[in-house]
Amino acid sequence: MLGTMVNTAAIVLGCLIGLILKKGIPQRATDAVMKGIALCVIYIGISGMLKGSKTLAAIIAMAAGGAVGTLIDLNGKFEKLGQIVEKTLVKGSSGIADGFVTASLIFCVGAMSVVGSLQSGLSADHSTLFTKSLIDGISAIVLTASLGIGVGLSAVSVFVYQGVLTLLAGLLVPMLTESVIAEMTCVGSLLIFALGLNMIGITKLKIMDYVPAIFLVIPLCYIM
Repeated sequence: MLGTMVNTAAIVLGCLIGLILKKGIPQRATDAVMKGIALCVIYIGISGMLKGSKTLAAIIAMAAGGAVGTLIDLNGKFEKLGQIVEKTLVKGSSGIADGFVTASLIFCVGAMSVVGSLQSGLSADHSTLFTKSLIDGISAIVLTASLGIGVGLSAVSVFVYQGVLTLLAGLLVPMLTESVIAEMTCVGSLLIFALGLNMIGITKLKIMDYVPAIFLVIPLCYIM
């Protein structure tokens, strides 16, 4: 769990630095930074989407995942959670849910997160997660400067997601083959791409409703 704990701490530290820097940045500059980040998020999404090769599996996973997420109203639940945090822990802040969802997807989706966690659990090799920690820490600074303190809450998502993968590494390794990880990255990157479109203002998709698709694509890879 050392790699995951370092990764979590790096995000929290990055968020704190971002909050300090945010105070000295004019609003118009913050808006420009956010648009620039949105373009980078779109680029990250496109890059990850190209890793997949099972197009039909991705389509079915997105459709089924969207249906499941909508039925249980995942997006609505995350928005309510953000509102509760805004009212209780960080009064005067806004958009916490947006920062939390955006950062959680960026930090959790990708091969480094999965492979690094499995390496950490199987052989105590934390090098991949240490590298990811540096990347995430720098990203957290930039994201927090534009999206606020909600980015820091994504550390919880990273800790839970990567922690579970690390603890269950022995059981998950036979299932999470290189091909499956590529398809998970592809589907997750579709969500990141959509997230970038939301940030620019082109769409207003309820991204969290589609998160189940990342996990539904696993059995579909074997079935297809």
